Amino acid sequence: MTRKTVRIAMNGVTGRMGYRQHLVRSILALREQGGLDLGDGTVLWPEPILVGRREHALKALAEKHGLEHVSTDVDEVLADPTVDIYFDAQVTSAREEAIRKAIAAGKHVYTEKPTATGLEGALELARLADEKGIKHGVVQDKLFLPGLLKLKRLIDGGFFGRILSIRGEFGYWVFEGDWQAAQRPSWNYRAEDGGGIVVDMFPHWEYVLHELFGRVKTVQAIATTHVPQRWDENGKPYDATADDSAYGIFELEGGAIAQINSSWTVRVNRDELVEFQVDGTEGSAVAGLRNCRVQHRSATPKPVWNPDIPATEVFRDQWQEVPDNGEFDNGFKAQWELFLRHVYADAPYHWNLLAGARGVQLAELGLKSSAQGRRLDVPEIAL
Repeated sequence: MTRKTVRIAMNGVTGRMGYRQHLVRSILALREQGGLDLGDGTVLWPEPILVGRREHALKALAEKHGLEHVSTDVDEVLADPTVDIYFDAQVTSAREEAIRKAIAAGKHVYTEKPTATGLEGALELARLADEKGIKHGVVQDKLFLPGLLKLKRLIDGGFFGRILSIRGEFGYWVFEGDWQAAQRPSWNYRAEDGGGIVVDMFPHWEYVLHELFGRVKTVQAIATTHVPQRWDENGKPYDATADDSAYGIFELEGGAIAQINSSWTVRVNRDELVEFQVDGTEGSAVAGLRNCRVQHRSATPKPVWNPDIPATEVFRDQWQEVPDNGEFDNGFKAQWELFLRHVYADAPYHWNLLAGARGVQLAELGLKSSAQGRRLDVPEIAL
């Protein structure tokens, strides 16, 4: 076996997602398993360089995990010819400029979404990356969740017949920060800092719908700020200028209709924090992060509406669990592995900056639809 060291500049690892999912559960997990075996006698050994603005926080993470390299100078790191890949998990407002610099420096780019604050910028990044000839990818983690992998298995097996509708529920109560600390950073609730649930979640819904059910053709959305005042990490009150809830209807290629509610102001009465119900002519399914339940048409009960007597059936008991039929790795780690194979073994990979631009487009049109109070077409985009 030949071990090849891959130096990865990881910008934004002091944030929640950058640290937990990308550094600890992806890159460090790859190191713990001995690297990534490409199957040709080569094992990739990821060597992260922790990049950010707070040197003390970076050094603390490096010491905690036995890492050597930290930097607060992005330009210096990108100028280093031994750095192979640039990864970005910064706040949205800082991402576009940093990715542009990484592309100019000839680094392969892997990034969280949204890739930019607007469609024009997102498409420009995709064009620049293709012109430079680098490999590029965008995190689309929901596709690698066990629940959605089971759902895809059902779709590929023809379980649903003709798919009629998709109903999604996502969200939980994010504390305002006054009497109990908020579990999300305050910038998420300031539009001037790139916050907002539409910008955050509509890119997710775009790739979930596109990959599993069909391209989004139209969008009609209402975005609102239910909680207008919150308290930041220092206990200071601030005005919440970004939307904290969004209610969207999406018409898909092929005729299915998707309805997805996204909210940081909802208390959970579901089995998981996100669930999708898919109804088809031959059967239905409810998929969450890990689990998936089905009801075939042959086992569908025949309820009769009668509000004058208690329900005689326990409807949840009439669904059947879809078995795992395999082992599921962390979704972020699974996509990291695919991207690394793409870069170093030229394996197929289509979750690129153009795919990321589709997510930015849907978020942009969702906000526009809300502002104008009407349904909008979602044009196909290309470079």
